[in-house]
Amino acid sequence: MAVPEWQSPWKNENVSLFRNEKSPSHPLVLNESSMLVTTDGRERIRDMNPPSIRTVPGEGLRRGFGSRPQNQGGSLCPDPRPPERQASPAPRPHSPLTTVWQPRPGCWESHRRSFLTHGPETQRSGHRSAQRPGCLEKRGAFGQPRNMLAVHFDQPGGPENLYLKEVAKPSPGEGEVLLKVAASALNRADILQRQGQYAPPPGASSILGVEASGHVAELGPGCQGHWKIGDPVMALLSGGGQAQYATVPEGLLMPIPAGLTLPQAAAIPEAWLTAFQLLHLVGNVQAGDFVLIHAGASGVGTAAIQLARIAGAIPLVTIGSQDKLQMAEKLGAAAGFNYKEEDFSEATMKFTKGAGVNLILDCIGGSYWEKNVNCLALDGRWVLYGLMGGADVSGPLFSKLLFKRGNLVTSLLRSRDKKYKQMLVKAFTEQIVPHFSMEGPQRLLPVLDRVYPVAEIQEAHKYMESNKHMGKIVLELPQ
Repeated sequence: MAVPEWQSPWKNENVSLFRNEKSPSHPLVLNESSMLVTTDGRERIRDMNPPSIRTVPGEGLRRGFGSRPQNQGGSLCPDPRPPERQASPAPRPHSPLTTVWQPRPGCWESHRRSFLTHGPETQRSGHRSAQRPGCLEKRGAFGQPRNMLAVHFDQPGGPENLYLKEVAKPSPGEGEVLLKVAASALNRADILQRQGQYAPPPGASSILGVEASGHVAELGPGCQGHWKIGDPVMALLSGGGQAQYATVPEGLLMPIPAGLTLPQAAAIPEAWLTAFQLLHLVGNVQAGDFVLIHAGASGVGTAAIQLARIAGAIPLVTIGSQDKLQMAEKLGAAAGFNYKEEDFSEATMKFTKGAGVNLILDCIGGSYWEKNVNCLALDGRWVLYGLMGGADVSGPLFSKLLFKRGNLVTSLLRSRDKKYKQMLVKAFTEQIVPHFSMEGPQRLLPVLDRVYPVAEIQEAHKYMESNKHMGKIVLELPQ
């Protein structure tokens, strides 16, 4: 019978699939760009020499390999399967597709970097690796895939080093869940890891991605029954999120709030848990506190503005453009200061009538050191969680901090142990997650700037490094 039309995650292409629903195999089809696509859409490969091509009865080979000179090696043959296992002979009336590719038994060697590095849109038929046969998705017991696509880099460096690579699918261990990833958000940790400046914690996956959303695909031994297969969830990860599958301790999963999409949910775990931790567990925010949030348009910044607001604090932000300032004010910032145009420490002291701020959330570090000390209130708390402005400081700054009895503390989330993270996730799920589904002033909203297909991973990294984004940058994984 005809399978419903499927929307390709790689580009805006409509692909009609034809197969026999009783067949355990997964035929491939050609779309209008002559890309091979599995019936579940997990992988596609361009310009390969197929072992065999068959046509739907009554139709010619109108599109596909036969029309390309480099692919004349393909042989045209009838469907070798028994009649009861053959595909429906009638294509959908609106579909131009009439060619179905049945893979021969077994699987070819990996067609890795040739189409993955250059991407499906730029793969060159003349490239030497384009002539290698590609690997279809290997499947194990019960039709589960054994391999997956993941973001990879061979050596530290710039975004141009990133590409998609076929790797083994992980298996859930004791108390773990296998997550079929639908979307994963970018974080500064991904940039630093790609540059070789931030290694993943011991035992964590080397694959980029510390937050994701998707569905529970498998339960490992020892799971306590909190989740069932198919549940939509969002996950806090130590790594591995930018792949089609990831393993995660069941205690680090959270339900997706009603009304949110999978990309929106992917923007929550790392950014919002970081902001929640900085404000409540480390910074001990109190109602009425002035809270200075640096990088107010970032993922953590947009979360911290909203969390400070519903806690009764007064959020102030530093920001680099008028557009970002307007966005921050809509989220609840009481005031914003453009660090490119004014001294934020002076502006902050003026806004607080000389009192200074009670809490600083600082992801900048060295370059803001003196200004932070200058606008910190007596007995103020200063939480350092990033070094985007460098690690070097100079001058008699400790004397100023000592005079103000300032409390400087550092904090990271990724390197925390599992017990701490589970406690944090539990508190966040109970206290904060319901606010994403509320109406009115207590409602919380993840801010998304752009959503990229994972094949455009290089462009996503370049955009984050440009510092032009407002909110989160999200990657969608092929399903």
